Amino acid sequence: MTNKDLHDKNTRTLLVVFGCVFFMVGMAFASVPLYDLFCRVTGFGGTTQISASVPDHILDRKINVKFNTDVNRKLPWDFKSETSEISVNVGQDALINFVAHNEGKDPVAGTAVYNVTPLKAGKYFHKTQCFCFDYQILKPNERMNMPVVFYIDPAMDEDPNMEDVTTITLSYSFFKSDSAELDKAMEELVN
Repeated sequence: MTNKDLHDKNTRTLLVVFGCVFFMVGMAFASVPLYDLFCRVTGFGGTTQISASVPDHILDRKINVKFNTDVNRKLPWDFKSETSEISVNVGQDALINFVAHNEGKDPVAGTAVYNVTPLKAGKYFHKTQCFCFDYQILKPNERMNMPVVFYIDPAMDEDPNMEDVTTITLSYSFFKSDSAELDKAMEELVN
């Protein structure tokens, strides 16, 4: 093997290695949005769907929907649903109200994350109105109503894997948020 052949081989190897490194770095940055898209399309991990409108037909099949709420210990809020469970027909829209109360002495922002169980129900659970992923800022002792409007997609009735589902649990967990909105609320409180 000549020096030129060895140099060309080393150059190709170096280009392949750099190409792999750039590809892996690019995939690292793209993985979160791609995973989010995958979850929203498939309902994977109990990710619910977002819809602009409700179905045009309601089925006789009833599903019990339970509501679970949690608050991270760093967020001084009480957060509960006004009812722990409702029964809805598949395809029927439903409204549930959650109430958050800031029990702390300072304004604080929170952000909710959510899912449904059983996880396989995620692709059939559609929300048309939700406070999810938005900053919610509460002043000291302030209460806020947080409505959620949802329906269960009638396509669920055509899925043989969903025949055993009679109850779906919608869970929300609130976490403290650091935000510019919080800084502004603090300034307004001081002034």
